[in-house]
Amino acid sequence: MMNKNGILARIRRSEGASGLAIISPAAFYAILLLAAPLATVVLFSVLTSQNGHIVWEFSLSNYETVFTHPVYKAIMLRSLTVSMLVTLATVLLAYPLAYYISFHVPAHRKSMWLFLVTLPFWTSYIIRVSLWRVILGYNGVIDSALMDLGLIGEPLNILSNGVASIVITLAHAYAPFAILPIFVALEKVDRSLLEAGQDLGESKLRTFWRVTLPLSMPGVIAAVLIVFIPTVGDYVTPELIGGGRVPMIANMIESQLLKQRDQALGSALSVTVMMIVAVVSIVFLLLNRRFLGGQK
Repeated sequence: MMNKNGILARIRRSEGASGLAIISPAAFYAILLLAAPLATVVLFSVLTSQNGHIVWEFSLSNYETVFTHPVYKAIMLRSLTVSMLVTLATVLLAYPLAYYISFHVPAHRKSMWLFLVTLPFWTSYIIRVSLWRVILGYNGVIDSALMDLGLIGEPLNILSNGVASIVITLAHAYAPFAILPIFVALEKVDRSLLEAGQDLGESKLRTFWRVTLPLSMPGVIAAVLIVFIPTVGDYVTPELIGGGRVPMIANMIESQLLKQRDQALGSALSVTVMMIVAVVSIVFLLLNRRFLGGQK
């Protein structure tokens, strides 16, 4: 008994036990609020629903429905397409701004520019999305400006084009998330490499293409992941901007879980989206690893 107590006392005094005691609150939080709900969703996805209740009959019919039903396939494809367009537009707009802040703004003013980049976060996301209805809507800000300039004869009403309005709104909402990682990557670019390239006769454009852009790709890949992952599951923007006319996969999941009360099918949709996002994320992480390996 004394020997056993001595072993337990040594274990309690060990570094491993101390580390476990430190991380245990966070681990308990992760298990309770992340792992347990995720495991529940995965479990429900292989069960069946009847009259709003889960029936403990294991089946893969939910996944068969997700991958074969034309409505779910169309909405899944639309969600991925919108997310890719948003990611492309966001990164293409964010890179020049991040480049300008990193290479052309004086060092003592960079903090102010970064503060201005994050300024939209001072307002609610729902308020920002709702304001785009005023900007893109019939006789809105864009229509009025173009008509006053004589460029168009009648309102464009961009808001009526659900996909275009959703892409514009999401690109604006997630722009800061793309600017910041690209800026950090550009700040790490060794300026002496750029000077060496120009000393060897390279133009500024070729130096950017062969030196700056490859060295900043880890930031670009990080921006792609930061934008792509949340926009796949965005629920608010299609609901407010699209008016529910252009549902995306998050809206379909909400409908299945809360309105149709088909928890099994809704869970299968959720797991399918997570699998697709995981595959895309792994691909970009491998690309990021390749660029980091090339820098070494």
